[in-house]
Amino acid sequence: MLQGLALKNVSASLFIGKKKVYEGFGEMLFTHFGVSGPLILSASSYYRRGGGKKKRNAAERHAQARAGEGAAVSEEAAEQNAVLHLDLKPALSEEQLDRRLLRDFEEAKNRQFGNAVNALFPARLVPVMIALSGIDPKKRVHDITREERQGFVSRIKDVELTVTGTRGFSEAIITRGGVSVREVNPSTMESRLVPGLYLAGELLDLDALTGGFNLQIAWSTGHLAGESVV
Repeated sequence: MLQGLALKNVSASLFIGKKKVYEGFGEMLFTHFGVSGPLILSASSYYRRGGGKKKRNAAERHAQARAGEGAAVSEEAAEQNAVLHLDLKPALSEEQLDRRLLRDFEEAKNRQFGNAVNALFPARLVPVMIALSGIDPKKRVHDITREERQGFVSRIKDVELTVTGTRGFSEAIITRGGVSVREVNPSTMESRLVPGLYLAGELLDLDALTGGFNLQIAWSTGHLAGESVV
């Protein structure tokens, strides 16, 4: 139902168990396999194999990648108890959103609930949020209780998605791990351990958030390494 729907100006928090490992704001996308988009790609880099409880060896660190595309089925993530929390209206507090909802309800007090919240969400998201609200879509707005309304507000501010895994290395866009930057001369990109060996880009244990920063790292270190070799 939501495949292809993009949401802007939403916030996401990734929890592994009870620990919040990421919080960000931006744009996300619903896909045929789960969720993706810049916000989700950034969140995926904080996902750790084994929940971060097990220390990875060098090969595992090199292979660990940022998920290229959102969530997919994986027993590994389920064992981590990974949950993504989405705030669909991060610019509003629960109190402000409740007042907004009260105004909308006052204007549509004689309409059915299922037809009274269209202004809050993109059209394809409306039936999903109505279902998540637990309120009968045929219920008249003037019959909705304060508890039901506030429960709906809470749901808008916190949509929970269970993370069941990532798309894996084959669809990753940025790798994590590599040669430690401590082993590289930052003025020339020459290895401190192997004279005459110059390193750049994803050969280095260096990565940034989604948004072009990793491309800039690749270009800048590659240019410097090339200039240094010459």
